[in-house]
Amino acid sequence: MEPNLPDVVLWSIPAFVLLTVIEMVSYRLHPDEDAAGYETKDAATSLTMGIGSLGFDLLWKIPILAIYMGVYELTPLRVPVLWWTVLLMLLAQDFFYYWSHRGHHVVRILWACHVVHHSSEKFNLTTALRQPWTSATVWPFYLPLIACGVHPAALAFCQSANLVYQFWVHTERVGKLPRPFEYVLNTPSHHRVHHASQGGYLDRNYGGILIVWDRMFGSFAAETERPVYGLTKNISTHNPLRVATHEYAAIARDIRAADTWSERAGRVFRGPGWQPVPKAGAAGEEGVGAGAEVSASVSVPAQATASAPTAAASASAPASAAPAPERTP
Repeated sequence: MEPNLPDVVLWSIPAFVLLTVIEMVSYRLHPDEDAAGYETKDAATSLTMGIGSLGFDLLWKIPILAIYMGVYELTPLRVPVLWWTVLLMLLAQDFFYYWSHRGHHVVRILWACHVVHHSSEKFNLTTALRQPWTSATVWPFYLPLIACGVHPAALAFCQSANLVYQFWVHTERVGKLPRPFEYVLNTPSHHRVHHASQGGYLDRNYGGILIVWDRMFGSFAAETERPVYGLTKNISTHNPLRVATHEYAAIARDIRAADTWSERAGRVFRGPGWQPVPKAGAAGEEGVGAGAEVSASVSVPAQATASAPTAAASASAPASAAPAPERTP
C-alpha cells in the first residue's frame, strides 16, 4: 500500500514566493554593497531553470520509478511509515544525499548535471530554484534505501523535505547562527561556502539538512572570508538552454579532441578538472601532470568554456579545512 504523505514542495510554494519578495525588498531598503544581491536577468534565468526542471523531472521519474518499484517488489524488507520511522528515513536520505552531492562534484559526467546549480554569480533565494534539467543521474545513490524496504513514495517525501529545507540556506541576509545550530545543521553560512569559487572553499559543505556528514567525512570548511560566487571561470550567459547543457557540450568537445580511449574515459568519469598525462616534450606545460586534477567547482576543463583553478589556489584552503577529496572516481 502506497504511503499517504503530503507534497511538501507544493505546500511550500507560497512560502518560497513570500520569502523571495521579502529578501528582494530587504535589498531595496538596506542595500549591501559587498553582497551579491539580485540582478534581473540572473534571477529570471534561475526561475526559468526551476520551472523547466519540474517538467523534465516528470519525464525522468517514469523510468526511475519503474526501477525503484522493481527493487522494492524484489526485496523482502519493509519499513512501515510511522512518525519515528519517517524521522529515521529523513536521516538516512540526508546521508545518501551527501554522497550523491559529493559524487556530483567529483565525477565530471555527474558534474555536468549539477554545474547548473552553481552557474549563478549571485547568491539569493532564486539561486535555490536554479535546478538542472538532467537529474536522471541522482537515482542510483538512493537504491540502498529502496533495497532496505523504504517505499519509493516515502523516499520521494524525504527528498522533497530535504529540497524544501535547502531553500532558505541560499541567502546572504542571514549571518551565522548560534554555535549549536552551526555545528549540526546546514546553514546559510555553510552553504555560502559551498557556492563560493575560491580555492579554499571549493568542494566543501555538501550536506543537505545536516552538516555533520561533512565534519565526519572531511569536507567541511567554515566561512571565514566573503565568498565569491559562481564557477572558477563563469559561462557568462543567461540562455537557459546553454546553462543546462554547456558542460555536456564541453565533454563532447574534449572527447572528440582526445587521442586515446583512456583519455576519453577520463574526460567523462574523472574529475571536472582532470588532465591527461602530457605528451613527450610537453612536460614543461603549466597546470598539467600525470593524472592531474583540480576542483570540481570549475565549469569545464581544458578546451571548453571554463578553466581549472591553479594548484596554488587549491592550496589556499583554510587550515581548519580537511584536504580536498581524492579525484579518482
